[in-house]
Amino acid sequence: MNRPDFRTSYERHTSELVRDRDTQSAMSQAVGGNFEAVGRLECALLLQYGLDRSDTVIDVGCGSGRLGFQLRNRLDGRYVGIDVVRDLFEYAQRICERPDWSFYEAPGLSIPEESGSADFVCFFSVFTHLLHEESYRYLAEAARVVKPKGRIILSFLEFAIPSHWTVFEQDLADRRPDKVLNQFLSRDALEAWAAHLGLEIVDFHDGDKPHIRLEDVVRWDDGREMSGHGSLGQSVCVLTRP
Repeated sequence: MNRPDFRTSYERHTSELVRDRDTQSAMSQAVGGNFEAVGRLECALLLQYGLDRSDTVIDVGCGSGRLGFQLRNRLDGRYVGIDVVRDLFEYAQRICERPDWSFYEAPGLSIPEESGSADFVCFFSVFTHLLHEESYRYLAEAARVVKPKGRIILSFLEFAIPSHWTVFEQDLADRRPDKVLNQFLSRDALEAWAAHLGLEIVDFHDGDKPHIRLEDVVRWDDGREMSGHGSLGQSVCVLTRP
């Protein structure tokens, strides 16, 4: 069985959406839909963990700009959006309308930014599409670029969450050799990785339990609403560099 390559599979996935849909719909579906809802939740999560207007945020796997679009009027500091698909990060750059921000193509599994330069490094739905070795290399890069006491925030799929098991069942039914990989992570793996990289676990959050403080109601594309507290659907791990 061939192992999916994250760059090739995502470029193909995005090009098919661009071919079959209008631009806005394609850019939303390329990152899983719910563009506004998920972006607002991601933004609220960063605010919950202390995001300041002057901070530097590195958004690995920025996609079409869900997080960046929500941060554009909240962040005066530096934002770096990295993605493997040019169509996605160029769209993000257009809609954010922040000429002072940086968007560029991911060079393999490195983060070409200065060591100790970021207050936040985010991997929203990134490790879900990488092999474990690839995720570890990216996390090692995050440990290098994040400031002491900064935050690394990542979302992940785990078998213990019933709604995540549904994703696994869908993957079992999809026999296409070139499908986008959905990778599951265990918490003990993340704990081991953190220990080897000199990072500390701040929090784990179950993907199906509300834990993100919300300022306003968040509405999903299917009509669901979240108020008070919400969740991304994927589980969340928050780490720090001592």
